[in-house]
Amino acid sequence: MEIQILGAGAFSSALVKLKPGEQLVSEAGAFFRGSSNVDIDVSTYAKSKKSGGLSAGLKRALAQESFFLSKYTCNDANDGEVGLAPKMQGEIAVIDCDGSSGWLCTGGSYLASTSGLEIDTQFQGLKGFLTGESLSFISVTGQGQLLVNAFGHINQIEVDGALTVDTGHVVAFQDTLDYKLGKAASSWLHSFLTSERVVLKFKGTGKIYLQGYNPDEFGHSLGPLLPYRK
Repeated sequence: MEIQILGAGAFSSALVKLKPGEQLVSEAGAFFRGSSNVDIDVSTYAKSKKSGGLSAGLKRALAQESFFLSKYTCNDANDGEVGLAPKMQGEIAVIDCDGSSGWLCTGGSYLASTSGLEIDTQFQGLKGFLTGESLSFISVTGQGQLLVNAFGHINQIEVDGALTVDTGHVVAFQDTLDYKLGKAASSWLHSFLTSERVVLKFKGTGKIYLQGYNPDEFGHSLGPLLPYRK
């Protein structure tokens, strides 16, 4: 399977070339083009055998992902291609998963994954309520390629020790990293006044992908400027 990132900056898309027998899974609604020999199956499908069906769709909805997933396969002996684009304007990153560790994708950042990767959800519990983010992360394990999308530019950071990140800027991170909630400033009052409030404090060794802009903050800024709707 060959994955090519088209465009640059805020308007990236992905072109995936499939060989017969290969399979690609994406967030429903990401598809924008495809060859005539590619079949699309939209369902609550999950790569993980233990997490398929209706319950898997509901858990993904709690993670701010699509209730449905799309599965793409070639219906003949010829190669095919699938074009994918994220809902938000921003860059796409391809993560090579070697199976030595899993990845956790925050709400809305999962775009697609190749065969060999299992998709599940990891419930955050109280953490999800306090961060203001999704109640669950999308968990990806196995060997293959994972596509994630961001709002704005994607930065990859190698953590060896500790790193503090605003919750709205996290795209994906390796599960070798521990994380906990913390306040941005010296006190919760100062954190509230700076509008930063809650951050995620990572510790350990692993990679983190961050996005340049916070979609929630963008929405809060844009909302008051829009005309009133009756």
